[in-house]
Amino acid sequence: MILEVKGLSKRFGGIRAVDGLDLSLASGELVGLIGPNGSGKTTVFNVITGIYAPDAGAVAFDGAPIGGLAPHRINRMGIARTFQNIRIFKNLSVMDNVKVARHGLARYGPVAALCRTGRFRAAEREMAEEGEGLLGIFSLRDRRDELAGILPYGDQRRLEIARALASKPRVLLLDEPAAGMNPSEVGRLKDLILGIRDRFRLTILLIEHQMSLVMEICERIAVMDFGQVIARGRPDEIREDPRVIEAYLGAETIAEDIE
Repeated sequence: MILEVKGLSKRFGGIRAVDGLDLSLASGELVGLIGPNGSGKTTVFNVITGIYAPDAGAVAFDGAPIGGLAPHRINRMGIARTFQNIRIFKNLSVMDNVKVARHGLARYGPVAALCRTGRFRAAEREMAEEGEGLLGIFSLRDRRDELAGILPYGDQRRLEIARALASKPRVLLLDEPAAGMNPSEVGRLKDLILGIRDRFRLTILLIEHQMSLVMEICERIAVMDFGQVIARGRPDEIREDPRVIEAYLGAETIAEDIE
């Protein structure tokens, strides 16, 4: 297992947002994490990526404990994420958004940057070339010099994923990447997620409310409610699970939504 979460709990005052959660991902898997709003999904992401420290339990990446480490350290180890609410640098160019993420892996110090040494220039050229490649994959190369904040919504979503990939992760956490997208954009996103998983040999954990997307691309699904996992299994198993139908959207709604 490349990512293991055992007995994870996180409390905010009297609210237990995550309650004894167990979750594991094997290398190369694409796993969905679903559940109603407020069930604790994003809190799980925030603990895995170091935004919150766990109150109890353990998080391990490739066998190494990471619970409570700073976000930048976890990112450098090989875990990247996107956010439910897009968090790009709107006043920077599309290219600079990607290069910012890559700078965390730069092999030069402040003196080399100040003096613009050969190592600095070589590293900057490499980052620019890698950025061009990523923007090409996400159909954003022609917009490299535009301010990120003026991109259409769907392009901003893709830019955020491209920026996450610039840090060269082994595990990618996607928090509602299809939020706000129309059906055509969701279809393209499905192909994009599958494509980057194979191209970059990623392990992906996906939070998403678009059930058609989850059911089509995820190999396994874990369902949360009130901070706990109430069901696990393949998409066909989750579709028929009465606990999921009861907890997630209601008996009639979920059956229609995920078919």
